[in-house]
Amino acid sequence: MTTPDSAGDASKKAPAKDPWDLPDVSSLVVGVLGGTGDQGRGLAYRLAQAGQRVIIGSRAAERAQAAAAELGHGVEGADNAECARRSDLVIVAVPWDGHAKTLEGLREELAGKLVVDCVNPLGFDKKGAYALTPEEGSAAEQAAALLPDSRVTAAFHHLSAVLLQDPEVASIDTDVMVLGESRADTDLVQALAGRIPGMRGVFAGRLRNAHQVESLVANLISVNRRYKAHAGVRVTDI
Repeated sequence: MTTPDSAGDASKKAPAKDPWDLPDVSSLVVGVLGGTGDQGRGLAYRLAQAGQRVIIGSRAAERAQAAAAELGHGVEGADNAECARRSDLVIVAVPWDGHAKTLEGLREELAGKLVVDCVNPLGFDKKGAYALTPEEGSAAEQAAALLPDSRVTAAFHHLSAVLLQDPEVASIDTDVMVLGESRADTDLVQALAGRIPGMRGVFAGRLRNAHQVESLVANLISVNRRYKAHAGVRVTDI
């Protein structure tokens, strides 16, 4: 039953938060595990170009340092453990077959960190790419299971590594679907995506919905092969 007091309390509720009111993330140090691979290098390059401080990680520090020198824009290189320790937010861009082992070995270094998983579990055969289903449901959910002391989100799945690495491409016209359990965390990742010209971060649900987002990459690979393109994803009407 509504009483005069309860009605008054309801009228005092704060207005709903604007979903596009995102935090300033310009001061965050971003680590990229797998930063010497195509996707990781591309993300590191774009974020550093946008003014973000970026550290790329690799199993071998020398390899990461060499890749960082090639990228420029102040990008630093380190082994994976140091990259994780020194970063505020860590993007996981390692190959799927090394995903679990890499994260298991960095559980301590990633404790308390915001982790952004962008790994797509895929298989390939003569018919093309197809989605794999990890035991945990998705790569992001596997990361959450392996990193109980980290804040795991999922994003950056549908980006063309070719476009990311091409210095002639000034703007990448795509949306980044962001998933996670905490709005504060997904807001940070959305804001980070928005630092790259042409990109927009869009909240797309909780981690339990990550599988279909990761799987869509198999479809995009088919699109790109047929149309000789570097297709991304745009969400309309928002």
